[in-house]
Amino acid sequence: MRTFKIFLIYILCIGSLSLQAKAPEFTGNMNSNKPHRIIRTCCSFGSEMQLIAIPGVKLTDITSIDKIGIHQYLGSENEKNGIIYTRRGGFIDMGHLRDQADWTAYLYTQIIKNRQTEKLSMVLGREGGEKNLQVTIPSNMSNPDLILLAGKIAYDLSVWHEIATWFGASTIPFVPERYSSFSVEDAYSNLLGVKIGIQALQSELPYEMAVTNIISETLKSLDAVSNELETYMAMEAVRDIWWTRDKKLPSGKVLLQRQLQVYDCLQPWLVPGWMNPDQEKSELKVPEYTSNGQMLTKFYELDFRVNYKFPFRKMFPERKDRNITQNDFDRLLVQIADELENKDRKLH
Repeated sequence: MRTFKIFLIYILCIGSLSLQAKAPEFTGNMNSNKPHRIIRTCCSFGSEMQLIAIPGVKLTDITSIDKIGIHQYLGSENEKNGIIYTRRGGFIDMGHLRDQADWTAYLYTQIIKNRQTEKLSMVLGREGGEKNLQVTIPSNMSNPDLILLAGKIAYDLSVWHEIATWFGASTIPFVPERYSSFSVEDAYSNLLGVKIGIQALQSELPYEMAVTNIISETLKSLDAVSNELETYMAMEAVRDIWWTRDKKLPSGKVLLQRQLQVYDCLQPWLVPGWMNPDQEKSELKVPEYTSNGQMLTKFYELDFRVNYKFPFRKMFPERKDRNITQNDFDRLLVQIADELENKDRKLH
């Protein structure tokens, strides 16, 4: 999750793109412009959260179905994002969801653009170190499989954001983001956004219209609560269990639980007693295979040259350089789990 809203206003991307195809079409210089890693300002999990640096300010980033507005690629002030509770999918962060839908769409357009050359190389900036993407694009790969490929890459990048922030990456210098890394709603919201992006790209509707419609249908299918008060009450039901108001942002002690199980099937974190007896939780599966059973990871490599905030030699003693790929995420997640366990042991 990303640094709380008051520190991230400046990175809002307010664009007015006319999207008249299933995926966004870029013209002129926009063809080479990547979305920001963080497109929309996002939410701190919890309510009435106090800030260390700004006395008297309290954050409650909650929204509702009737307020979220229509989707616009790269965001707009008309989107009223925040967190919504759903009885089958838990807490949904709309900023995370929309960002990953847009990243899926953007990556798909870049893959399609480079289809004839059968390869794509992208420099993705710095986040915990240098990030680069290499994609092999088989000439016979179907459009549906290319869409899945874009979604898998987008999801891996969202997981990297959580990993990088745990190891000290931050949007604003000296403002730590580890406090929100792997928040209980992060991975599920990210993957849900990827799924919505995939569906939108498969739709016959213009991209933004498709995303708007699919978001509405998805929230209804997950049985989203009807108003902000209900989401607030759901958060209160897990206060001092999943999160605490006793600490101020950006303290690393705000979150009492974190979601590290980010592959291959995601389980939603549901508030006990809120799901109806006839309902079932909605699990999400990460895209892993093409339609003919090939692993999607076979066709791309995310390369990260990590900085010195990572305990690289401890995790990868056999390596001489500081480069890792998406195939190393499991080892990084184990390291984070060990650090959390050691932290909990010290507290008790």
